[in-house]
Amino acid sequence: MKWYVILLVILIFFGGYLYISSETGDVAPLGRLAFVKLANPDMYPGHQHSELLAQYATERGSKCALVVHYKGTSRYLSYNENGTYIIEMAFESSPSTTIDWGQVVQYFLFGVPDDEWKIMVNGKEFDNYEDAWAEVMREAKAHGQEGPIPMVWHGTVRSGSAIINPGCGFPLYYYVCWKQYGRFAAYYYVLSGEIFPYLNNPYRNFELQHASELQYYYTHDMLNYE
Repeated sequence: MKWYVILLVILIFFGGYLYISSETGDVAPLGRLAFVKLANPDMYPGHQHSELLAQYATERGSKCALVVHYKGTSRYLSYNENGTYIIEMAFESSPSTTIDWGQVVQYFLFGVPDDEWKIMVNGKEFDNYEDAWAEVMREAKAHGQEGPIPMVWHGTVRSGSAIINPGCGFPLYYYVCWKQYGRFAAYYYVLSGEIFPYLNNPYRNFELQHASELQYYYTHDMLNYE
């Protein structure tokens, strides 16, 4: 039997195991939501990426959805979108838009240190993951969530390649997957999550074809909604 057939079989069985685990866990990692901003703010009621996330949740019979970010100036308040309660979670990071490959390797091999970040959930700041995640679960329960919460990382990139750079919130997505399901599950969810928008995001072609223009518009305050 060819080695790649064996690898495929292993991946299928591992993916099935993770699917069953996520069905009984707190969170169902989906992947990357978007490549670049179409509006600012884009995680806001009535905007395209917000409506898309609500659609993902509705398709999965979920009353809530979780989107994770890099922490900027926003307070990342939760809100309702077409009957879906969207919980926003962000971690404090540097404002750099470039990839620190040394840090990428460190996180890949050893995970994210538990004392690395402050985390914000719905405007509340936490010093550790456990308290932040307890707040996510408290909000979800208060809004009728049953079963795992569909989770995406925001994914938008301010400058440079929106394909190479995984974008806003990617490290926190990886961290949540690691904390909830372990190292190898986190690797799997990162790989499947990178593929996710190519198969599911209806704006993908427009975003990628016009990425540099949209990045320019965003960084020059031309996508802002009054």
